[in-house]
Amino acid sequence: MTAPATILILIVTGVVTFIAFQNPTIRERLIFNPREILQHNQYERMLTSALIHGDWMHFAFNAYSLYSFGQAVEEIYGAKTLLLIYLSSILGGSILSLIIHRRDEYRALGASGGVCGVIFASIFLLPGSSIQIFLIPVDIPAYVYAIGFLVISFIGQQRQIGRIGHDAHLGGAIVGLLVAVALYPQAVEAAPWMFAAVLGLSLIILLILIFNPAHLLKTRFDSTASSPGNGRAREYDESHQRNEKKAEVDRLLDKVSREGVGALSDSERKTLDDLSREIYGRK
Repeated sequence: MTAPATILILIVTGVVTFIAFQNPTIRERLIFNPREILQHNQYERMLTSALIHGDWMHFAFNAYSLYSFGQAVEEIYGAKTLLLIYLSSILGGSILSLIIHRRDEYRALGASGGVCGVIFASIFLLPGSSIQIFLIPVDIPAYVYAIGFLVISFIGQQRQIGRIGHDAHLGGAIVGLLVAVALYPQAVEAAPWMFAAVLGLSLIILLILIFNPAHLLKTRFDSTASSPGNGRAREYDESHQRNEKKAEVDRLLDKVSREGVGALSDSERKTLDDLSREIYGRK
């Protein structure tokens, strides 16, 4: 096994993702949620949210990307370097998301911040590398990809394009780059102008995202508020509502199992009937 740390990350993430699919309560406890982080000091969510994904396609894309770049970094620089870059990038992406969405009703999950950090780190740790993007049959120089990625992520974040957590991508990419350079400063000497261009653009985008008052104040915490679709993947509103309803059904069924159907109040029986019909099509 040439890249044990990379493979271990994929296995652990896949197992936890599977468990979270089966148990919505676990997923809710691991997901990135600024309200829970700031109001209830559940800071571990900034890392645990990378262990769960919106669906298997989301996991597969992240897993493929991480393996493609992570194994190369690990084989040359070792498991400790790979783990440090990956975990730091996840945290960096979550910190930026927390700053930007600290007043939003916002939920996110997925390892894309860590994956982006590893990709950006590999640009400088593996000089002269190129990247091939799906459906594009030519190799793209790494520095071109890095600059294009930053610009697209910034535009996507500002315009809320798609269900993509662009802020987590940006935060992870910037932190991955900085950690790689801190560990191996000689990487800068090999391509100083490329480093200056990528880092300079990254910092400009970061400052705009953090200090843009119109963006920061657009949504306050509100029990009825919901921010536009995102999917680091950000949890889809429809999926979230369905999982909450399913969790309520499970709670009521557990009560029936423990205490009998007579233990349910009239309102609980009606809730159980209504939600069962809605979720499972029961009559």
